[in-house]
Amino acid sequence: MRKTLIVMCVAAAVFMTAPAFAELQNVTVDGSIQIRANYYRNTFASPTGQSIRWPGQFLFKRPIGGVLQGAVPGQTANLLTPNLISPYRWDSRGNDVDHVEQRTRLGVHADFTDQVTAYIELDNYNLWGDDFRSDWIDGTDFRPVGGSNVEIYQAYVQADDMWGSPLAMRIGRQEMEFGSGWLVGTNSAAPFFTGLSFDGIRASYNVDEFTVDVFGTQLAERSPRWQDDNVTFAGVYASWLGMPDHEFDAYWLWLRDPTPLADTNLIFLAEWFEDLFGVDDYDTHNVHTFCLRGAGTFEGFDYEAEVAWQLHNDASQVGYLFRPFVYGDNRADSNNWAGQAEVGYTFDAVANPRVFLKGAYIGGEDNRDLDFWEWLNPFYRADASVSFNRLFSDVHYSRFFGFRDMSNVWLAGGGVEAMVMEDLEVALTLNHLRAIEEFRSPAHFRLGRFRVPIAPRFSFWDTSNSTNLGWEAELNATYHYTEDLVFEAGWAHLFAGKGLEEGQFVDRHGLGFVGGSNDRDADYVYLETRLSF
Repeated sequence: MRKTLIVMCVAAAVFMTAPAFAELQNVTVDGSIQIRANYYRNTFASPTGQSIRWPGQFLFKRPIGGVLQGAVPGQTANLLTPNLISPYRWDSRGNDVDHVEQRTRLGVHADFTDQVTAYIELDNYNLWGDDFRSDWIDGTDFRPVGGSNVEIYQAYVQADDMWGSPLAMRIGRQEMEFGSGWLVGTNSAAPFFTGLSFDGIRASYNVDEFTVDVFGTQLAERSPRWQDDNVTFAGVYASWLGMPDHEFDAYWLWLRDPTPLADTNLIFLAEWFEDLFGVDDYDTHNVHTFCLRGAGTFEGFDYEAEVAWQLHNDASQVGYLFRPFVYGDNRADSNNWAGQAEVGYTFDAVANPRVFLKGAYIGGEDNRDLDFWEWLNPFYRADASVSFNRLFSDVHYSRFFGFRDMSNVWLAGGGVEAMVMEDLEVALTLNHLRAIEEFRSPAHFRLGRFRVPIAPRFSFWDTSNSTNLGWEAELNATYHYTEDLVFEAGWAHLFAGKGLEEGQFVDRHGLGFVGGSNDRDADYVYLETRLSF
């Protein structure tokens, strides 16, 4: 994969050298300012005091995997007794969360002769108050060394109609969004619209009835520490436009992560044992995703449906996280399905009301429980839980948890939206969410808001957690003050289900635990301003 990208870069540079020195014809400037105030009630735990849901001794020999495995923040994680931590509470004891986020973008677009263009865009994302440069108490100047955190978000050269054909090529740092942004997007969906761009090459072939995009990008550069080290992302996206008002897509995405992994780095005898039994042998992690999508409108109806099958071949980067003692699951692999669909109907009446139904299924695994014989076996090695990885999605299924990386969950819902005034759109939605594969907690009884294990260390004795994550209702309004300036406000209410209190692994592509000390309802309120020019 790495050699392929190098060849593509060299070829693109050679092909585009001559046009790049063409005469400059036109320069334009564009940009945007997006500001959003967010408020959460009864949702998060204190960032400095995330609660330990189950101490490690009660999860003995049960690896939970994921990024939330470890000890209390600020302490060293103990792999032999991993704790189960959740950043959520779903009660009124945690702090309410409020913050104002702002993203500012400024781009310069240059047109040359021979259909050559160049684009450079700077952006800055921060929270209000993060960059204030003075202490009001003593007036100390806190201007950051080296300036503010302005980044080069995009910088690419593009050639269109190459050699008189409908072929275009773009090389450099660039946004990529395919279809609805379900698996490849720009992180532009709020909240936390931090943005996402890729370093690489994209070739596009566009004619009236179909388009084909081929791309190769590099996500991480770790040379020269390892020879085969780069994390890469590539794919092919094809669309057929031969039917008016309809679009049908097929695409393949390939993510490759060869980062070397080792459970131990011990003395010669231990290394010999590992080589002999293959317990410390992790292969390159390959994720292949194959997708079909259709969208269109006809006689007041509209629809969009997308389905994907994902194959994790040698899922080392996930298997490495599941260690009952020292060694993780170096045999991990998985395949999962995912899909989403929405159908709507717009009435030819005052305010043009549209009603819609939608659903989503994001496959997942939870192999975190163990039976008595596995618990008794001193050589037991756990199976990793590899859920559907949503890659770089722009789609949110919840305002409260999961955001772009919710997996191991299904959703059903619907709503209505209407233009109540010429420039004012109002929408109301209601969704129900459930986990697919449940997490089984150690057997326990409740003592107030605390869970007391019945048989500490007997982790094979467990009970099934509820899969009901609850209902979410959301009301929002969007006002187009001018063509360029938009105001938006919304309120979402979570009717928390028992599954949110007892806990499920539905966050961070199925590797993050969502559990709390209660199941109180939560609220989210936001106000947003967007200006584009």
